[in-house]
Amino acid sequence: QEFLREMSDKDEKINSLRDMGFSEDEANMAITICVDADLSVLVDSISASQVTEVCHSRNLSDHQVTARCFDSFGGRKRARLIEESKKKRKRYGGGAQGKRPSLDGSDEESMPLPKPMVGFNLPGYRGPSMTRVLPELATGPPYFYYENVARAPKGVWAKITRFLFDIQPEFVDSLHLCAAARKRGYIHNLPTENRSPLLPLPPKTIFEAFPHYKKWWPSWDQRTHLNCLQTCMAPATVTERIQQKLSSSGNPPPQSVQKYVRHECSKWNLVWVGKDKAAPLEPHEMEYLLGFPKDHKRGVGKTQRYKSLGNSFQVDTVAYHLSVLRGMFPNGVRVLSLFTGIGGGEVALHKLGIHMRVVVSVEIGEANRQILRSWWDQTQTGTLIEIADVKSLKDDEIATYVRRFGGFDLVIGGSPCNNLAGSNRHHRDGLEGEHSSLFYDYFRILNSVKSAMANM
Repeated sequence: QEFLREMSDKDEKINSLRDMGFSEDEANMAITICVDADLSVLVDSISASQVTEVCHSRNLSDHQVTARCFDSFGGRKRARLIEESKKKRKRYGGGAQGKRPSLDGSDEESMPLPKPMVGFNLPGYRGPSMTRVLPELATGPPYFYYENVARAPKGVWAKITRFLFDIQPEFVDSLHLCAAARKRGYIHNLPTENRSPLLPLPPKTIFEAFPHYKKWWPSWDQRTHLNCLQTCMAPATVTERIQQKLSSSGNPPPQSVQKYVRHECSKWNLVWVGKDKAAPLEPHEMEYLLGFPKDHKRGVGKTQRYKSLGNSFQVDTVAYHLSVLRGMFPNGVRVLSLFTGIGGGEVALHKLGIHMRVVVSVEIGEANRQILRSWWDQTQTGTLIEIADVKSLKDDEIATYVRRFGGFDLVIGGSPCNNLAGSNRHHRDGLEGEHSSLFYDYFRILNSVKSAMANM
């Protein structure tokens, strides 16, 4: 039985690595070398082998391989790869002193989140700006930009950082830019100086965004910002119970009732639409808070609209970070957009006035693809290529696109947060979850783009 469990575990890892674009031989070799290692270590091992093979195929000596920064597969120097592999062998080699990590990376240290969560700088923020020096191979082009939820399980951000050139994440809560909280982390190699916000600045409080709700807002509900916008709406039983409790209480209601109602309203982002009547935000209100144009998702079912909006970028935040591209690419940008959703990155670039010469968009949701295509046809003149499944985007196809368009200026993406979000107590699987594991595809495709552009 133990043997069968080991074989099943091995087969599962091989299938996962094949889904990421690696060959079965590479997967078997990595598993043989890194016994009992988790998926991220196996990816590291294969990438290191590929780097060495590429460099020696170019007739580089060991000294040259060590001295040069590689142009593919993560861009690490071989000396660093060797050092890391030694650490990993010590850590995962199965000895008595080695500690096998859990799949969610829980053996890693947690990454502390800053307070306030304002990133490297924000519009109007009077605190000190943060400057940074990137590793040579982390500099663009291509520029890359990756988003994930800030409050991820222990070890997740350390793992993402390790894969993306050891660049430290920029953590931002969008409540500093709009009327709703949205705690996210961004790993990118964009410059941080000379950023500029979208104008006009979006409203930063609930009543600035929706003044008509003030009429019914009880004085004991002192919220000024909405909570993080989720992928689902409050069930009718929640709003019915609130109304029943308030209608059967005095004015003001008892502290216990107030506390219960405030908790439910904050949890579900309920607003006051009548006497003792709380209701969920409408999809068009979520669009507004997230910075999307009016009716961006109109024509799609309400449930799908909530789901897509809950997984999207907050456009004003992303646009502030991407604003540095305006002066760098006056003739427009070539974009590879991974897990595009409803096109938050594209909308941000458009609002910045940056022409998108070409966008290769990878998004599995058919409704989301239709929304992006509809918006594109109404607003853009460049080329849009849509790909349904990220697993189908292999290295040879990436190289073909790089040759066809002369490379990509920006590789942008973000994993749906379902496996990472704190509100998900049943399937909070870290980077091994069904949705968040897309990060490994982002990493794979970014490295493939870098390799293809270096070979041009």
